[in-house]
Amino acid sequence: MRVLVCAGGTGGGIYPALAVVTELKALGIGNEALLWIGTKGEMEETLVPRAGLRLETISGGPIVGVPMVTRTKNAMKLARGYTAASTHLRRFQPDVMFMTGGYVAAPVALAARRRGVPIVIYLPDVEPGSSIRIALPMAQRVACTTDGSRAFVPADKMVVTGYPVRAEIRAARSLSRENALGMFDLAPGRPTLFVFGGSRGARNINRALMAVLPELLTEAQIIHVSGTLTWPEVEANAATLPTGLRDYYRPYPYLHDEMGAAFRAADLVLARAGASMLGECPAFGLPAILVPLTFAWRYQKVNADYLTDHGAAVQLTDETLAEELLPTVRNLLFDREKLAQMATAAAALDKPTATADLAQVILSVVDPDKTSPSLAKEVG
Repeated sequence: MRVLVCAGGTGGGIYPALAVVTELKALGIGNEALLWIGTKGEMEETLVPRAGLRLETISGGPIVGVPMVTRTKNAMKLARGYTAASTHLRRFQPDVMFMTGGYVAAPVALAARRRGVPIVIYLPDVEPGSSIRIALPMAQRVACTTDGSRAFVPADKMVVTGYPVRAEIRAARSLSRENALGMFDLAPGRPTLFVFGGSRGARNINRALMAVLPELLTEAQIIHVSGTLTWPEVEANAATLPTGLRDYYRPYPYLHDEMGAAFRAADLVLARAGASMLGECPAFGLPAILVPLTFAWRYQKVNADYLTDHGAAVQLTDETLAEELLPTVRNLLFDREKLAQMATAAAALDKPTATADLAQVILSVVDPDKTSPSLAKEVG
């Protein structure tokens, strides 16, 4: 059985795809039977080879929410991408395509459909983006993070699996809070805020946090993943903090292996509302302050609304962030009853079998004659 994976652009689509690929490999699918197609110049060029997987990149770019000139150029890139995808499919001969989105997902899905390859979509966010909307009519099955996607996905194709949290992140749940804090040279005794802006960082969140660090660090300790774009600014600001405050502040440009420990160490998360928030905060029963990215279609706002409506998060906007961040963090971190209620609400949204369930959805659309006996047994 040969699996074509198409996922890219942001960590919210790449990381769940990596989690599912790991599960498929555990079921007996080797690296030689896996091909990942992504976009040139995007973060999958780093993350996919790091996972030991074969990656082919093709041309692509956004055609929604960009100027007409950019849209025209990217439409031409996508046309070339379709031709390249067709070539890769002809050579690889996949038995199934698994996609989570990304700039090139639509042309790859079109090429797969033309060759009669069954398609499974995983929708990380509550609301689909443009590439997934294009591919929905072509898919045999659409796995969703939440039942909030019912308004966007045909009922006869939809299955709710939950968000596939990477095994190495979920494994950190077994750490004691003290051990998790110790990995960042922090100690129990102070409430811990974990701040991050997603795979690319968030300038507004970083700057709002830096403005209130002196006040927050008198009462709390902070793990801050800034992203690489504003890291020089964050690093320079950290150097200006008095030693007594700097002892409670741990800034990083990026975390990979330690992300699970950061979640386990935290009492509260401050972040954008990307897809990973729908899986990782519930996995650790973590309340969140979410600041949806305003120009990311509507999808971050819809994600944030879902968690807020379920009592697991509160929301701020970029416009109110500077004024409301400090009182909001204080009100939550030091209201133990409210924090506990939100933690319980977050934990209730966790789906610990999401990765295994999604792998089974992929296997279910493949011709049984093309699966190994062990895989066929798993599907059965």
